[in-house]
Amino acid sequence: MRPGIFRILVPLFAALLLLSACHPRGEERTVTGTLVSVDEYARTLTVQDGNGVKWNFTVDRNAKIDLSPFSVGSKVRVTIARGTPPNMSSAADRIRKGDRIEEVR
Repeated sequence: MRPGIFRILVPLFAALLLLSACHPRGEERTVTGTLVSVDEYARTLTVQDGNGVKWNFTVDRNAKIDLSPFSVGSKVRVTIARGTPPNMSSAADRIRKGDRIEEVR
């Protein structure tokens, strides 16, 4: 390669690297398990997966998800587009518009 090509490729590569670091990548998370608590008024639910891990969720008001059909002991699948990153502490993941809660048979 000619030395002049590096003057173009190095800044281009650096710019692409910088752009990729600026855009957070969505991470869909799906939890399947038994519903161990549900509170329609507070819009919260807890699902215990097959490994015994309890997952807490808070449903946003604009998510348009009705919690009334779900009862403790039901098998459910919760799919959220963006989970709380592992380096952030949070009491619950948020269920936003477009996320899903479905009963599993």
